[in-house]
Amino acid sequence: MQSPLFELLDVTLSRAGNVVLDGISAEIPEGAACIAGPSGSGKSSLLRLLDRLVDPARGEVRYRGRDVRTCDVLELRHKVSLVPQLPALLEGTVKDNIEFAARLAERSPDVGRVLEHAGLDDSFADRDAGRLSVGEQQRVMLARSLAQKPEVLLLDEPTSALDESARDSIEQTLLRLRGELGLSYVLVTHDPEQAARMSEWVLRLALGGTRA
Repeated sequence: MQSPLFELLDVTLSRAGNVVLDGISAEIPEGAACIAGPSGSGKSSLLRLLDRLVDPARGEVRYRGRDVRTCDVLELRHKVSLVPQLPALLEGTVKDNIEFAARLAERSPDVGRVLEHAGLDDSFADRDAGRLSVGEQQRVMLARSLAQKPEVLLLDEPTSALDESARDSIEQTLLRLRGELGLSYVLVTHDPEQAARMSEWVLRLALGGTRA
């Protein structure tokens, strides 16, 4: 039997004195997974636990069987790459952003290929990142993560700020990446229909309860 991608063992997380996650235990498998639930249920907080942007107050988070607190944090984040809900691009061109991310992981990117994987043509390389639409910026954020050649993408509501057409386009890109590159991803969403479209496995969080 294949071991889980991530394991959460009795995980409790507090923020500003408030308990955000309380004693959660779950296994997240390889492949396409979603963390779904309403606002305030701790979805984004759980996602941040997976690459050690935060640590639990109690319990253990494991990646491929290893407690993430024993991993080199930068190495972990190159393998497990977070794409945030809101684009946060550097000043400069799209190419500048991709090459910056690649250098952090000691990679030498094929910018055109990375853009293609993210659903953009290579004409975007020299465009000012700050002058792109929100949907285009979200794709550049995805390209930055792909430039690090991660094993897993963590996607925090990547389509929440997009119209239906842009949302559908991003979803198709992610499904294609899953097929072409064999990447696993963990997608946070508040939309149960998106969870059904995009995942093979869902962890549902609710205020006061959790179920897989």
